[in-house]
Formats: sequence, C-alpha cells, structure tokens
Amino acid sequence: MQHVKVEPKLISTLEDVTPTVVTAMAATPDARLRTLMESATRHLHAFIIETLPTEAEFEKALHWIAALGHHTNETNNEVVLAADVLGASTLIDLINNDGMQGETMSALLGPFYRGKAPACACGDCIARSDTPGPKLFFQGKVTGVDGAPIAGAKLDVWQASPVGLYENQDPDQEDFNLRGVFHTDADGAFHFVSVKPAGYPVPTDGPVGELLHAQRRRPMRPAHIHFIVSAPGYKTLITQIFSDTPEALADDVVFGAKQQIVGDFVEHREPHPDHPDTPSPFYSCEYQFRLTEGESTYPVPPISGTKS
Repeated sequence: MQHVKVEPKLISTLEDVTPTVVTAMAATPDARLRTLMESATRHLHAFIIETLPTEAEFEKALHWIAALGHHTNETNNEVVLAADVLGASTLIDLINNDGMQGETMSALLGPFYRGKAPACACGDCIARSDTPGPKLFFQGKVTGVDGAPIAGAKLDVWQASPVGLYENQDPDQEDFNLRGVFHTDADGAFHFVSVKPAGYPVPTDGPVGELLHAQRRRPMRPAHIHFIVSAPGYKTLITQIFSDTPEALADDVVFGAKQQIVGDFVEHREPHPDHPDTPSPFYSCEYQFRLTEGESTYPVPPISGTKS
C-alpha cells in the first residue's frame, strides 16, 4: 500500500488557528503540562473570538502584562497582587483548601510574605519599632481536627502596621517589624503581643492600581493578621485572621476574607488583671487553629528576605 504524504495545512481562516496551535503542542511529553496548555489555549482563543479586541487593545494588554514584571522587585510582587485582585488566587486557594475536613479555613499568602522572620518565645512582642496603635494580646492553640493539641507546631506571623504599611514598604519601621516565628508548647498553646491590625490599601502605583482605578474599585483590604501554621505530619495552613466591619470584609479587594476566619478581637477599656500595666484601650483575641493530616510544606516567599 502506497503511503500518501499529507502536507501540513497552513492557517487561512479564523477557525484554523486554535486546532493548529493545539496540534503543535500535542507532542508535549509532560501529560499535565499538555493538558494545562491545551485548555489555556482554547480558553484564551475563545475569549479573543468572543471579545474581538482591536490591535491597539491587544498592544495595551501586552504592555500591562509586561508592566507587572517591571513593577516586581525585592519589596513588591505585582504579579501576585494581580492574581489576587483578579480573584485567581482565591480560586486556587478554594480548589486546594476547601475546609471540609474540619480544618481551619485558609486564606491568601499575599504579596508581602518575606520569610526568615526572627524566632520568638511565646509572650514576645513582634512590634519592634515604636509602632502606634492599641496593644493586642493574641493567644490560642494548634490542634488536629480531632481537637488533640499539637506540640511544637510552628506559627509564622506577620501583619501591616496600623498606618497600613508592611515594614518592607516603610523606612520608618525596623527590619522585620511585626513579623515573628513562634512554636506551641506541650499543650499546643501559644501567645504573643502585637498591635491591633488596621485595614489598608494595596499598592496602587503600578499596573494593578491602574486597573483598579479604571474599574472604579476601592483598593482596600480589611484588617487582618497573617499566619502560616505547620507541623510534621500535617498539611501546612496558610491563613489570615480578620478583624473589621462586615462592610470592609465584603469589600476585600483580593476576595480573601471568609467568615470562618474572622477573629473575636475584644476591646478592653478598663484595667485588666491579666495585663495590669497595659494602658487602655487594648485588645485581646483567642483563636484555635485546626490542622488536617497531610504533607508539611512551606511557601516560597514572593518578596526578598532583605529589606531595601
């Protein structure tokens, strides 16, 4: 039987483009990469066909994507911020952490986790600078979903100052201000001192800010404290404990606030026997983190460990 050589078909119409591109990627040896890129290509092409961008709009979109890289540096990750404000990060979070096994709900890592925070003893204060704002006493436990305490669990903690800046954004704050690493005791308990967090705007001096302005969106995040909670034999929990009004929580520009991780930040306006030397008003919060069994991993910091 004589084999007839089939010449590859050149693209001549709109309908030719997608199948031609997908065919070109068909030999990808990594099956998962092949699946992801084929699906991404089909969705991207379908979006373009649906919306019919002009050449000028396409050029502007490419410029915006390039600007994300230009605005990513040691102290700011614009790419992560873009994924956050477009809701992509929250979708990835919920796909991989649905909270249905009884564990504490997760939340976004965010663009300002540095890593390498100083080791602290329980009870230490992470406000190393002259940080304004009412004092906060935070305590709690780390347990499994069955309530059994986890001794030696690691809690990586960080937050913005009450003026709305993380220390890597603010030359007036000491290095690693409002960042620290704690470990639970034999009963799974921990406690530390900080200042009550406040809501703040995400950076708006780059392409993400330009997009938010064009969409008439407020760039605000509700007040929160970040936690990474980890222990051998347990799935690492990346979460945030929130403290703000219902309106602010619902208006979170990165769609990260969840009702299950809103903390009870109690205001104290009178002297308290546990903290007799603390001027009022001050706050306290108690929270129990529940971990599910799984692999203990750790995220790659989106910004440098060195303050500029």
